[in-house]
Amino acid sequence: MRRPVPEAAATPDHPVSSELELLPVTEAAELVRAPVATLRYWRHLGTGPRSFRLGRRVVYRLADVCAWVEAQDHGSGS
Repeated sequence: MRRPVPEAAATPDHPVSSELELLPVTEAAELVRAPVATLRYWRHLGTGPRSFRLGRRVVYRLADVCAWVEAQDHGSGS
C-alpha cells in the first residue's frame, strides 16, 4: 500500500524518486513480509534494511529496503 506523494513534494521539474520515498516500519515490514517486531529486532542487532530516525519515528528508504532484499538473495548462495 503506497501513500500518495503530496502535490507540493512532486512537481514536473522535481519528480520524487524512489530513493527519497520514506516508509514507516509497518510498510517496510509489509515489503519484506516480516512482522514489525522482527524489523525492530533486526534494527537492535544492526542487521536488516538500513533505517534511521526522523524525529521520533524510525523510517526506511524504499531503495534501501529493495537493496537489502537483493543482497539477501545474492548472499543465499542459490
